[in-house]
Amino acid sequence: MFVDKATIEIKAGRGGSGAVAFHREKYVASGGPDGGDGGDGGDVVLVPDANMSTLMDFRYKRKYAAQNGADGAGRRCSGKRGEDLVIRVPVGTVVRDKASGAVMADMSACDRFVAAKGGSGGWGNCHFATPTRQAPRFARAGLPGAEREIVLELKLLADVGLVGFPNVGKSTLLSVVSRARPKIANYHFTTLFPNLGVVYAGEGMSFVMADIPGIIEGASEGAGLGHDFLRHIDRCRLMVHVVDVSGSEGRDPIQDFEAVNRELAEYSPALASRPMIVAGNKCDMALPEQIDALERHVKKAGMDFFPVSAAGRTGTQELVLAVARRLSQLPPILTFEPEFVEPEADAGSGEPEINREDGVWYVDGGFVERLVQNVNFGDYESRMYFDRSLRERGVFDRLEQLGISEGDTVSVCGIEFEYRK
Repeated sequence: MFVDKATIEIKAGRGGSGAVAFHREKYVASGGPDGGDGGDGGDVVLVPDANMSTLMDFRYKRKYAAQNGADGAGRRCSGKRGEDLVIRVPVGTVVRDKASGAVMADMSACDRFVAAKGGSGGWGNCHFATPTRQAPRFARAGLPGAEREIVLELKLLADVGLVGFPNVGKSTLLSVVSRARPKIANYHFTTLFPNLGVVYAGEGMSFVMADIPGIIEGASEGAGLGHDFLRHIDRCRLMVHVVDVSGSEGRDPIQDFEAVNRELAEYSPALASRPMIVAGNKCDMALPEQIDALERHVKKAGMDFFPVSAAGRTGTQELVLAVARRLSQLPPILTFEPEFVEPEADAGSGEPEINREDGVWYVDGGFVERLVQNVNFGDYESRMYFDRSLRERGVFDRLEQLGISEGDTVSVCGIEFEYRK
């Protein structure tokens, strides 16, 4: 099954906590603190894989998590860094942040992309020793890793995109000019997913051509299959618009030509402005006046026209050479520039929320979440550090402004205290 869009949840590893430990050795009195640092959490890394052609793997597995960092240990031993989680995706995949829709990376333009950064490991108690605090009994907890939902969109890497109504001969044309073997049959929507073929135009001249499933009126709004696969021609440098010049489906070729161009313009104005060559297919079944009428209309629109018969293999070589010449004058395949900005972590920086319910004052969120993780409430010095931090950051002032009284119960991230001025 061809899957070209998937949404997954990724979570980087949490940093390990620093250790609270003291040096113990025979004949060494008061060896001092020697707790080691925690290891950093593992990253979630995306890597392009040329052997993958679909996002099928992400249809059944949606959640991915990297390894957490190990906690620190005594003797100033640092914890082991968490292993990175490597996720392989097809070349040409565009990665977007689901919340903002911003492009994070284009996997056709990079070899490795860190989609979620692991959290930093916490410091051990050896970092907190001072001349007046020689035996700190607290350490710093590790930071959580980044966590987000991302959208993977596969956009094929093709130089040329074949567009047109269903059953106009796009798949037949691709099979004639390349070694691709798409399904070919005389009914609508035979092609259910894009097909790629490498076209050799001569010595040292080749390009990749994509056959996009038939576009119908309303495709830009989701009708038919066109909406699902129009994204695959976003990168194409040149469009080859295949029109059934014979009108064998009972439609007017000129109206078909205009209808498809309208759908391209409504889907993306940038796509509609892309250079286009028109191939009038099934000319062996058409009357001369039908071919002339379409050719005049196309040239009036400023485009080149080539009468071809894919089934009869006539005119296809001239079309291929014209496409190769035009491509030599066009810029390289489009890549998408990253526009995502990593949000600043709230932990350790934001102001906490203060609420009162049933006589209890609740202080949650912001910097106090990180502060509580770093405090050993069984140690006097650590408790004093906790009290001093709340005072310096204005939490006590806010409580007093809200009307707290002596003896009231305060719950700080689930830990209850009795308020004393």
